[in-house]
Amino acid sequence: MTTFLYSHPACIEHDPGEYHPERPDRLRAVMAGLENEKFQHLHRLEAPIVDLADVKLVHDSDYVDMIMDNIPSEGRVRLDPDTAMSPKSGEASQRAAGAGVAAVDAVVGKDAKNAFCAVRPPGHHAESSQAMGFCLFNSAAAAAFHARAKHGMERVCVIDFDVHHGNGTQHSFEHVDGMFYASSHQYPAYPGTGSTREQGDYANICNAPLAPGTGSQGFREAYEETILPGIRAFKPELLIISAGFDAHKRDPLAQLELETADYRWVTDKLLDLADDVCDGRVVSMLEGGYDLDALRDSVMEHVQSLMEH
Repeated sequence: MTTFLYSHPACIEHDPGEYHPERPDRLRAVMAGLENEKFQHLHRLEAPIVDLADVKLVHDSDYVDMIMDNIPSEGRVRLDPDTAMSPKSGEASQRAAGAGVAAVDAVVGKDAKNAFCAVRPPGHHAESSQAMGFCLFNSAAAAAFHARAKHGMERVCVIDFDVHHGNGTQHSFEHVDGMFYASSHQYPAYPGTGSTREQGDYANICNAPLAPGTGSQGFREAYEETILPGIRAFKPELLIISAGFDAHKRDPLAQLELETADYRWVTDKLLDLADDVCDGRVVSMLEGGYDLDALRDSVMEHVQSLMEH
C-alpha cells in the first residue's frame, strides 16, 4: 500500500483577500514541494465534493445552508474580521471536507496505507454554527464523524499540532464519548481556548499548552509526557492529524520556535503510535502555516514520513 495525496485546484481558488495570510500561495507552495522527485510514488487523487450530510454530522444544518447560500458570485462576503468567502470558497470548502472523508474511506478500506489532504481553507476553528479563524467547515472533525457513521468506528482521535488551538474540533468532541481531541498549541494565543482545565465530559480532551518562545525541547516533551500517553490510553481505531505548520520559528502569526525537523519527529512518533494502537490508520489534513518556505519544507518532511513509514 502507498500514501494517497488528495488535493484540487479549487482549493487554490478560494481567495479571502489581498494580503490575507491564508492566501492561495500557501497551497501552491505545498504542491510545488510535493512535485520533488522523492514524492513520485505518491498516489495523487482529486479531492471530491463532499456529501453535505457528512458536514452536517459536525455543523448545524442551518449553518451549512447559510454558508452555501451566501457564496458570492463576485467579490467577497466577510463572515468575521478574519474569515471571508470568494466565489470559489464553496467548492473549495466542499473539496477540503470531501478529501478528509475520501481519505478515511481509503485508509479504513485498506486501499491506502495513509493519506495527506493538501487542501484549504483550513477547518479546525470552525464550530458547529460559527465560522472563524479562516475556517468555514471543520474538515478533520467531519472526517472523524464520518468514520463513526459509515465505518462504525467507536473511538476516533484527532491530534492537532497547529500553533493555534483547534477550538472548533474541541467544541465538536468534548461532549461525545468515543471522540478524543489532543492538541499542542501556543497559549496564550488566538483563539484563547486550550487550557489544561478543558478536559471534556469523558476525559476526552488533552491539551498541551506551550508558552510563547517554546522550541523543540518543550514541544517534544509535551508529546512524550502528555499527548502520546493520552492517545495511547484512549486506544483510537483511527488517528486524524490536523497538520498545521505555523509553530515553525519562521511563521509570522505566532511565537513558537519549532524547527523543520520537529515535524518529521512528531509525524514519526504519531505513526509509531498508530502502528501500535490502530493498525497504522492515519489521515492527515493541512491546517495552518503562513511562511511559504517553512510551510513547504515542513510539509515535505511530514509527507516523507507518511510515505516511508
